[in-house]
Amino acid sequence: MNYKNQVRIIGGSHKRRIVRFPDMQGVTGFRPTPDRVRETLFNWLGQDLTGRRCLDVFSGSGALAFEAASRGATQVVAIESSRVAAQAIAQNQKLLDLPNLKLVNGDAFALLASTPEKFDVVFLDPPFAQDWWQRLAPLVSRVAAPDALIYCEFAKELSARELAGFSRSRHDRAGMVHYHLFTPLTAEAAEPRNQTGGA
Repeated sequence: MNYKNQVRIIGGSHKRRIVRFPDMQGVTGFRPTPDRVRETLFNWLGQDLTGRRCLDVFSGSGALAFEAASRGATQVVAIESSRVAAQAIAQNQKLLDLPNLKLVNGDAFALLASTPEKFDVVFLDPPFAQDWWQRLAPLVSRVAAPDALIYCEFAKELSARELAGFSRSRHDRAGMVHYHLFTPLTAEAAEPRNQTGGA
């Protein structure tokens, strides 16, 4: 494998290891998460993902999946529809020797709608030009474990209540990309108190 494009794993057991991937100009919206954004994300999540099950829904270069696997996640499921991108992820997984990473070369929406599995951390970085949030939101809620953390990159800022049962706890922007962390609503916040009027 002799690819020019690459990202560097920034934390965990495989810190500083290089992930190389092919020129994906023909793949709509292919845009690996930059180092600075990944660093911020894992500051939000905590550096150690030991015991957590993670889902990388539009894996692309695999950068987020490899970071999570490097940081001790019990299992990371990476979904990628592009055959070329999926082949690169598989080759990098073999080179890095990360047995806790499982690759699915298929349609993200179909897997989200059908899998019985639940995940503690969900990474959402859909093709940049696709306005898929309304389709994704109910499916993400379906696969989220109790207390799950949901990370999303999007072309616009998502509001605090865009995801049922979750609130937006963090938001930042890098260039044209808005990135967000959604955390579960507490029972008190999810159920507004009954208000009674005085006579």
